[in-house]
Amino acid sequence: MYEAVDDPYCYPKTSMLKNRANLRSQVELEKFEALAATKRAEEPLPAGKPSYGYYRAIHRHLFQDVYVWAGKIRTVRISKGESMFCFPEYIDKKMRDLFEDLAGENQFRDLDAETFATKAAHFMAELNAIHPFREGNGRSQNVLLIVLADQAAHPLDFDRLHPPEMMEAMMASFGGDERPLANLILGLMRVR
Repeated sequence: MYEAVDDPYCYPKTSMLKNRANLRSQVELEKFEALAATKRAEEPLPAGKPSYGYYRAIHRHLFQDVYVWAGKIRTVRISKGESMFCFPEYIDKKMRDLFEDLAGENQFRDLDAETFATKAAHFMAELNAIHPFREGNGRSQNVLLIVLADQAAHPLDFDRLHPPEMMEAMMASFGGDERPLANLILGLMRVR
């Protein structure tokens, strides 16, 4: 659960995110969100190449059945624990810069596996620190990582992913240590 002040995304006087099913229980919302996003993840993704707009389209695709703001950049400050994410007034510029850098790196194509993992880990750490959406950042990041890896000829096997390990690696990267995340990405690569 994210902390936010004066959150227009929540029902009045609660920390419950407004949702299309009008659910008022966090447990019910989490189940509904997981089912809806999983169902959408099984469908073809929006067409396009990795870009800022494409990333927003991934989020919209995954969460369109849950939130009216799916694919839209958040307008409130949020934190998780002691980690404060990018302030909303800087998100647009930070996202444009990040995806411009990705394009300049040819979306990490034509790299050996280790170099891909290192560059992808840095990109994912930056994207996570920006945290552009009110909810659903991690799942959107994972989908984008899969797309990047596939297009770079380094497909990942997310069936081998242990979510707590990914969370630890993302937290370490938030603190500046990207090596655990790079190792995790390298370990998810399918042997060819």
